[in-house]
Amino acid sequence: MKFLSNKYLLFIIRIVIAFIFIYAGAEKISNPDDFALSISNYRLLPISLLNFFAITLPWIEIISGILLLLGISVKENSAIILTMLSVFTIAIIISLFRGLSIDCGCFGKGTQIGLLKLGENLLMITGSFLLMFFGSDYFGLKQKN
Repeated sequence: MKFLSNKYLLFIIRIVIAFIFIYAGAEKISNPDDFALSISNYRLLPISLLNFFAITLPWIEIISGILLLLGISVKENSAIILTMLSVFTIAIIISLFRGLSIDCGCFGKGTQIGLLKLGENLLMITGSFLLMFFGSDYFGLKQKN
């Protein structure tokens, strides 16, 4: 348990997840039409909600990623990211069981759903859970005294 709460490990996890979410959000914001299409390919949301999610999710990803990068409210932003990752992972699992071969919509175009994407999400879920549980104030703007 001591290894999992190591401040250097948590710092690396925080930085990696932050950059992944900032990059992913920026890619989606740059082309909301493609992201809306990716969301619709999952066939899980009504058409009336597609644009709402295509516009709001990337901003939540970017804001949470930036705050995580800066070490601000790490536990809270990790909980937000953990929730998003859990929903994304459930959507991927459902789509795999339905036999869909679709773009995941994670980083713009080109990333297919599959076991590799599932594994990546599970790693990030684990990292987000560790950050949510232990926090990480190392090199953050809000360090504890």
